[in-house]
Amino acid sequence: MEKNYKLKNILLNLIPEIKKQDFLVYFRKISILAENNEKITFWVVSTFMKNNLEAKFYDKILRATQKEKETIEKIEFKVDNEIDNPSNLNVINCATFLKEAWKKVNKKDTKKQSIGSTMKEKNTINSRYDFQNFIVWVDNQLAFSACEAVAKNPWKSYNPLYIYGDVWLWKTHLLQATWNDIYKKYKWKKVVYTTADKFITEYISAVKKRKVEMLRQKFSDIDVLIIDDVQFLAKKEQTQNELYNIFNLLYDQNKQIIISWDRAPKELENLEPRLRSRFEWGITVDIGKPDFETRLAILQEKAREREFMVPQDIAEFIAANVTENIRELEWILNQLIAEYELTGKTPELNKIAEKLKKLSFTTDILWANKKETAKIQIKSYEDIIDAVSRHFWIEKEWILWENRKKEFMIPRQVSMYLLKTKMNYTYERIWNIFSWRNHAAVLYSCRKLEKLIKKDNVLLNELNIIRETIWL
Repeated sequence: MEKNYKLKNILLNLIPEIKKQDFLVYFRKISILAENNEKITFWVVSTFMKNNLEAKFYDKILRATQKEKETIEKIEFKVDNEIDNPSNLNVINCATFLKEAWKKVNKKDTKKQSIGSTMKEKNTINSRYDFQNFIVWVDNQLAFSACEAVAKNPWKSYNPLYIYGDVWLWKTHLLQATWNDIYKKYKWKKVVYTTADKFITEYISAVKKRKVEMLRQKFSDIDVLIIDDVQFLAKKEQTQNELYNIFNLLYDQNKQIIISWDRAPKELENLEPRLRSRFEWGITVDIGKPDFETRLAILQEKAREREFMVPQDIAEFIAANVTENIRELEWILNQLIAEYELTGKTPELNKIAEKLKKLSFTTDILWANKKETAKIQIKSYEDIIDAVSRHFWIEKEWILWENRKKEFMIPRQVSMYLLKTKMNYTYERIWNIFSWRNHAAVLYSCRKLEKLIKKDNVLLNELNIIRETIWL
């Protein structure tokens, strides 16, 4: 049981360092096989889990283990085929363990914290929102820089900070990233993130209980106040009046205030003029819609987070047609992932285009242009290399020249594989095309790709798209 106790402490050290979804997906069940002063060996469920834990989380698990036992220098993972045996009391089900750990934390926080301490309510703050995973584009650069500056020096610069922009342009991501950053640096401070809806609810409750003064006192003790979606205060005069009082209390004490709205202060027709004027005291920055390149980068980044690969042509088609906001991009991506998980079918451009057209994301002209993409009848090896370069959006020279970056190696291997298997070129002839390569290197590339497409359905789909394009 000592191993079990030690493993629980290691997992407790690990939980704050790893996303909840990753913890549930990659850890599953785990136990300690053996240990000495320098090394601990963990049992895990499968080779898939073993490989992912080694590749993605080795350093974090090592640090968590070292917090429990400082002398540990190395960890390793082995597959236990009997890990599901109920008689093995040393095995920890990570899903159950995480659930119990969160219950204890929430119970402890309920006893320890008042509403005004940090107000980090369950499901209010997303810990994954940070400045590192916020994608910056031209029309949100100023807002991002302002929030970063405030996070570094709250109470000293840009107070109040007013951010505005259309819906679903990552205002909430930016505000919660600011909250997360300030809270990590100033844990002894009272840092509050709330929404206008919650503020309204809290105010109405205080009025009913005749505790408005207590509400005002609670907010006056706050060091940093972040209020999101203030547009919902429109036409609520009494709530606006209370926010005005709280704003003055905090501002007079040099407390940091950050506010977001869906429009500029001058356009706030349903807001009390005196409250609107307060919002204009500090700095006002806006967030504009992302351009095509940014929408493409956001879609690809979101796909990477979900460990799902969207083919380049499909990603570009979506980014070109889904233009209004980021939430729509995420929604379309979720549809692709759900369809793949339910049917096992990889995305196809014609089906995606048809789906977007039904949902009114595409126009008839765009649809027609995409639909009329012609297939190419190949006549030489150059046609294949042209098709591969167009599909992966890289220059032909990067396929033909020696460069060991992954983004160039896969297209190069695909080209060699198609020349060998579909054009019946000899290894020597392929070697002459890629003149810097020798016979053995071409053979290795073709065999390597054969192994990859047996394991990677997304890559197999990419290969099939190219084959279809060039009538192979």
